[in-house]
Amino acid sequence: MTTPAGGPPRDGSGNPLDDLGNPVSVPAVVRRVVSLVPSLTESVAASAPELLVGATDWCSHPPGLAVTRVRGTKNPDLAAVRALAPDLVCANAEENREVDLAALRAAGLAVWVTAPTTVPESLRSLDRLLRLGCRLPRPAWLDAAERIWSEPHRGPRRRAVIPIWRRPWMAVGRDTFTGDVLARLGVDNVLGGSAQRYPRVDPATLPPHDLVVLPDEPYAFSPSDGPESFAAPAVCVSGRLLTWYGPSLVRARAELTAALGGAVAGP
Repeated sequence: MTTPAGGPPRDGSGNPLDDLGNPVSVPAVVRRVVSLVPSLTESVAASAPELLVGATDWCSHPPGLAVTRVRGTKNPDLAAVRALAPDLVCANAEENREVDLAALRAAGLAVWVTAPTTVPESLRSLDRLLRLGCRLPRPAWLDAAERIWSEPHRGPRRRAVIPIWRRPWMAVGRDTFTGDVLARLGVDNVLGGSAQRYPRVDPATLPPHDLVVLPDEPYAFSPSDGPESFAAPAVCVSGRLLTWYGPSLVRARAELTAALGGAVAGP
């Protein structure tokens, strides 16, 4: 691996490296992109919508996106992806299975994998994906998101549990983008020291906390499904604002701050 002065890391052939350090042979001009991650789909669409030719069934933003659907993040239709002949496939280390990505690479496709676990990492990751992977100029929305999230939190801090599933109950643990987003809003994850990133939990035996944050994805928590299981005040928030990194980061700080300020008491 080499790092040109002032430039990003590249392999011996000059290919840029993705977040996992894999060299990606990106053509000089990128005209066709398939995204296997909803937040990356939104990022490419907000920057150069004409590039997108395929996305997952879960890629809901922007609304009305008219591209070929290639099933889900965990079970993509690999034949459909290959048939689209993309110049680049956008993926994520957590959302997508390595066995699927390896199969796409074996078919001769360029696959770029992102893997950020903090807000600053996500901004750097998106910059590299869009500029080096998609051959695009840095978008203005990314500059706006960087400015918004550069401001430190000022004020009191709270301690929260962030469930992501029930039956069985699971919650956000260590080293997650979601945990970092909340920490930058003054909300510390009481399970942040867990040995697992998404541990199973028992609502009756959680560490001391004064807030429960319930996103509407991957489990669709709602005011009538989730808060009743906890004694601490609970607030339902948009999973897109809490877990996606992309253009949603421009709005996420203000909207999450407003939502978290509206927690209601549990039973």
